[in-house]
Amino acid sequence: MYPITSEVTDKGVKQLVSYCLSPLFFYYQLDNRRKYIDYASNVREERKNSMKEKINVSEIFGSHVFNDSVMKARLPKAVYKDLKKTIEEGTELNPAIADVVANEMKEWAIEKGATHYTHWFQPLTGVTAEKHDAFINPTDDGKVLLEFSGKELIKGEPDASSFPSGGLRATFEARGYTAWDCTSPAFIKETDNACILCIPTAFCSYKGEALDKKTPLLRSMQALDIQATRLLNVLGNKNVKRVSTSVGPEQEYFLVDEEKYKQRKDLIFTGRTLFGAMPPKGQEMDDHYFGIIKPRIEGFMKDLNIEAWKLGISAKTEHNEVAPAQHELAPIYNSNNVATDHNQLLMETMRRVARRHGLKCLLHEKPFAGINGSGKHNNWSMVTNEGKNLLDPGKTPHENQQFLLILASIIAAVDKHADLLRMSASTPGNDHRLGANEAPPAIISIFLGDQLEDVVKQLVTRGEATESKHGDKLASGVHSLPAFEKDATDRNRTSPFAFTGNKFEFRMVGSTQSISDPNVVLNTIVADVFADVCDRLEKVEGGVEAVAMEAHEITKELLTQHQRVIFNGDGYSDEWVAEAEKRGLPNVKSFVEAIPYLVTDKTISMFERQGVMTKTELESRAEINYETYSKTINIEAKTMIDMAGKQYIPAVISYVTTLADSINSITAACDSADVSVQKGLLTKCSALLAKAQSALANLENVESLAAAKSEGQEQAMYFREVVFPAMTELRAPIDELEMIVDEEFWPVPTYGELLFEV
Repeated sequence: MYPITSEVTDKGVKQLVSYCLSPLFFYYQLDNRRKYIDYASNVREERKNSMKEKINVSEIFGSHVFNDSVMKARLPKAVYKDLKKTIEEGTELNPAIADVVANEMKEWAIEKGATHYTHWFQPLTGVTAEKHDAFINPTDDGKVLLEFSGKELIKGEPDASSFPSGGLRATFEARGYTAWDCTSPAFIKETDNACILCIPTAFCSYKGEALDKKTPLLRSMQALDIQATRLLNVLGNKNVKRVSTSVGPEQEYFLVDEEKYKQRKDLIFTGRTLFGAMPPKGQEMDDHYFGIIKPRIEGFMKDLNIEAWKLGISAKTEHNEVAPAQHELAPIYNSNNVATDHNQLLMETMRRVARRHGLKCLLHEKPFAGINGSGKHNNWSMVTNEGKNLLDPGKTPHENQQFLLILASIIAAVDKHADLLRMSASTPGNDHRLGANEAPPAIISIFLGDQLEDVVKQLVTRGEATESKHGDKLASGVHSLPAFEKDATDRNRTSPFAFTGNKFEFRMVGSTQSISDPNVVLNTIVADVFADVCDRLEKVEGGVEAVAMEAHEITKELLTQHQRVIFNGDGYSDEWVAEAEKRGLPNVKSFVEAIPYLVTDKTISMFERQGVMTKTELESRAEINYETYSKTINIEAKTMIDMAGKQYIPAVISYVTTLADSINSITAACDSADVSVQKGLLTKCSALLAKAQSALANLENVESLAAAKSEGQEQAMYFREVVFPAMTELRAPIDELEMIVDEEFWPVPTYGELLFEV
């Protein structure tokens, strides 16, 4: 516009004023307003129309996945058959077919719009990693061919030097390898700016040690498969050739407005609010759980479902969770490996889709103090190659000897390795949830329900079980409504490891976690007990009846020895804490305290016995965990120091200065005027300000001393026992000031704005 480019002179100013007062100016303003209204109307109409669009789920589901149907249609029959055998039976991949598969995968990806491929892997950072390579191969005439070889499909060589290794490699050893995991299908990751063929891979060091989450998971699945198949075969089920673990992880998350998120340094740098007072309303009215989903959130969920379905992620159930702005998405069960990959993809997709809607997806276990945090319930079961769920008790579980032996083995595994299972669900963020009466306690116990608990009691006390409790009809009291089929048992939402009909639900897992870690532990500890049971059963002579009698004796022994871990009551109660101590159950209260259980002699020997991880690999993970905790708390402490020193304290100073000026002005105008309110506020704010400044100085001091501590356990314990309490000390006066200081002075969006203005 003409005045903007004018030279800043008296003449220019006069021209600007003249232009702004001219009819032309007002015409342009009016025209722009009309254009804006038209634009906004068009946007609303487009959005409205898009909402009306019918989604053909069956058409889009798996459309971005190089799945079985795609392979069957595109690959030669012999190649398809060979690859299928590798996927289903775990046989070694024939290198001769790799080039054929790679070429068809490339052609399919190009048809979808892909220009690059990547070996998609899961390093020990807990998130995914990728390096994009184009399909291009230059020719002599200055053009390119689009190529993708079997060698490129099977193996990659990313730089491993910048990923956590926990001492698995020397500083100068940069080489790492990625290897194609054909049991998890390749997929197209389509973003607003790119279209990439992603090939799920394992990631290992130059010397062969696992540098990722996938390799130990695949090993643990293999170990469980071997021992479970062995068990079923010795029990007489000779047709069982393979047993796989099936997992359905429920994902909880928060959605907040992105613009408000950007004003919170703590959310940006740490994923959680380090300061914040509770608003007048929280979750006490119980009106958010399963409540009506807001239109903006509905739009997000619709887009998320579409993106998930394209990737073959069976997103099924969505709803509001307990806390305001909190939600959940649950998929249908899948194989352990694929479910883990899908969950990693889902978390990434959630974040990406949220940005389209001007939202920010928070996956931290405790983004807001005072309301429920987020977890990731890990629903775990075992399925044979014949499709039989080994955790299905049937209608008469007391007669189901196979189920009871498997159940007793799982109970024994959880009791023997409760400390390790607790470790598997440990993160710095999860420390805020576990044991906080919003999530399972830090004490590992098993909930079986009335029916199975009664069967176990019969076996332990009488040596045999002769009956099973059954549900009955539950009348609604309304004649027009049918009577409900009442289940034989209730559910317990306070139990960390609960049997829920035909599966176990491990409820301790944190919302940001890869579900690989807890499933590696679950698979391995159960496989190890199965192995011991098989060792006994395979020595039995006398045929099927003798084996059955020995299986019965083993079941009784395991239940008698490990019944202490069974608890059907209130896991939140103080009485349970005392009772658990009497029973000798471990109560591991923090991440740092849990880490040593990763490298005990018992743990190391079990993992090595089952071929899942070596002593070196376990020690590396312990070192990484200590490092992760220290770095996490250090970042949080530095963020608190930054926010307190640059935002909160200056804001409060401005407010108290305004109060002081007000007192002086009023007193000067009328010395008899009552300024007691202002003085009271000034006194209270000044006292809290001094307290905040003192706490800030203390936090700065203790944080600076952390660097001098030995890396590893010593430094992590220092952050836990010294730095973290200092952070809590700083937060208290700031949060109290938030409830006093005029909101116009407060420098960041409050909990009320973040949680309720979405």
